[in-house]
Amino acid sequence: MIARQLGREGPPVGAIALGCMGMSEFYAPVAEGDAIAAIHRALDLGMTLVDTSDMYGRGENERLVGRALRGRREQAVLATKTGLLRRADDPQWRGVDGHPAYVRAACDASLARLGVDYVDLYYLHRVDPQVPLEETVGALAELVAAGKVRRIGLSETTPEQLARAAAVAPIAALQSEYSLFTRDVERNGVRAAARALGIALVAYAPLGRGMLTGTIRSTAALGADDLRRRVPRFDPENLARNLALVDALATLAAERSCTPAQLALAWVLAQGDDVIALPGCERVAHVDENAAAATVTLDAATLATIDALVPPGAAAGARLRG
Repeated sequence: MIARQLGREGPPVGAIALGCMGMSEFYAPVAEGDAIAAIHRALDLGMTLVDTSDMYGRGENERLVGRALRGRREQAVLATKTGLLRRADDPQWRGVDGHPAYVRAACDASLARLGVDYVDLYYLHRVDPQVPLEETVGALAELVAAGKVRRIGLSETTPEQLARAAAVAPIAALQSEYSLFTRDVERNGVRAAARALGIALVAYAPLGRGMLTGTIRSTAALGADDLRRRVPRFDPENLARNLALVDALATLAAERSCTPAQLALAWVLAQGDDVIALPGCERVAHVDENAAAATVTLDAATLATIDALVPPGAAAGARLRG
């Protein structure tokens, strides 16, 4: 596995990280044994950045990751998140809380669920518009000083918010959705701002929530609670148009002796040495396929062909509902 640095002063991590969200909810159910085997396989292959959040499974994902890392904690660069709220009586409801007291309490709760003394990377999952960002980042910096957190990350911010946060404390990573189907960070200044500040860009959903694998041909096989049923790009008319793009990419992938998923991940990695791909990997087979993408080299001609096949904004439908 090739390595990428987690910010200017951060540790090296695998260029392809391990997203654990889908192991607990949002997609098809995964047996715990399969999920733990996937985490262990990822570590074996050098996918050392292991990503979870306190809101995935309302804490159950952190507990799962903690169990998987027993005896292997030092092999992982462990990341979790805070600030995005859920409600048990309404699974679709989301709230935010960036108050310093909440951040401190949430960190302690995450450490307890994970069964660790510290996390290597602690993200603010979403910025709270009701709390000055400087206060929230200040609380995160206090957690670093206390030894509970090694480095600070942010998620889905604007360039201006990123600069404000970096003025308070060093920011190691920014997590944003980034894929061939979602290239907003190229146009809204986020990628440029992160690069100028020496912040690693961690690209989540780099496979378009599975669409770029070419294996999802309709929503009929998706569970009733599957997150993708609420994503406009998976609406029938949009899906048909998007699959035409995926099929064109699949033809190119076959010519390059790789899978569509590997081509999509290799494209993300080709966007810069400061970019880390964060696909969801629920099973060992997914881990093996995704890890192998790090060996796929795309020359300038291939990258130009990909841009011609799927130019920015080509995907039909919004990436999120609303």
